[in-house]
Amino acid sequence: ELVGIMGGHDAASGKWPWQVGLWFWNQASSQWIFSCGGSLIHPQWVLTAAHCILGRNPVTRHIKVQLGRVRLAHQGSVQVARIIRHPKYSLEIGVSGGADVALLKLKAPVRPSKRVRWIRLPPASSAFPPGTRCWVTGWGLIGFQELLPPPYNLQEVEVPLVADEICQQQYGNVIRDDMLCAGSWGRVTCQGDSGGPLVCQWRGTWVQVGVVSSGPEYCLPNFPTIYARVTSFLPWIRHHIHSS
Repeated sequence: ELVGIMGGHDAASGKWPWQVGLWFWNQASSQWIFSCGGSLIHPQWVLTAAHCILGRNPVTRHIKVQLGRVRLAHQGSVQVARIIRHPKYSLEIGVSGGADVALLKLKAPVRPSKRVRWIRLPPASSAFPPGTRCWVTGWGLIGFQELLPPPYNLQEVEVPLVADEICQQQYGNVIRDDMLCAGSWGRVTCQGDSGGPLVCQWRGTWVQVGVVSSGPEYCLPNFPTIYARVTSFLPWIRHHIHSS
C-alpha cells in the first residue's frame, strides 16, 4: 500500500531538496502515474521502498524520477538506468517481511543546485531515541480517501520517533529489527507516498533515518507509520553505490 501525509502542510520550494517523486508508466491506461516518493542519496542514486517497484521483472524505462520540484509533474523528470530491490524483500510477503528498500540508479548524475541536493545517510553507530522529532515529506493522500488537492504541493509533517515496544503493541508482532516507527496523533502517513524519506537532525545536519514503508491502509490518525530503518541497510547501499 502506498502512503502519504496526514496533518501536514505545504513545504517551501528547496526546503527538502533530496525529495523525489517516482512516476510509473501504466500500460493499461497509457499514461504516467505518480505513485511513490524517494530520496536522492548520491548524485546518481535514489533510495525508495521495494514495494513501490511492482512486478517480478520491472522495466527501467517504465519509471521516471522527478527531481527538484515541490509540485507534482512528470515533465522534465529523469530516466532510470538500474532498479535494485533488496534481495531479502519478498514479493509474496510484502512489507511485513521487512527489507522494504530499493535503489534506482539514474541514467546520469545530477548537478546539485538550490533545489536539488542529496541527503546524508546516518553513521551506523548513530542512535535516535524515541521522542526525537524528525520530518517526513510526501505527495500522498491527506486523509481517508482524500487526495492532495491541486497544485499538488509537497507536504511536510514533524513526527516523533516511537519506541518499538509501543509500536508492537499497536500493530501486534510485526516490528522487525530493520524497521522503526514514527508518528503521533493525527500526524501520520497514509496512501500515496511510500518510499519517501524520514529525516532527523544529527550534529547540525539532516540525515535520512527511515524510508516510508507502511501505515494502516486507511490513514488511522492513531497508528504510527512503519519505516525501513536506514542504518540496517548501510552496507547494502554502499556496496551498490560504490561498486558501479
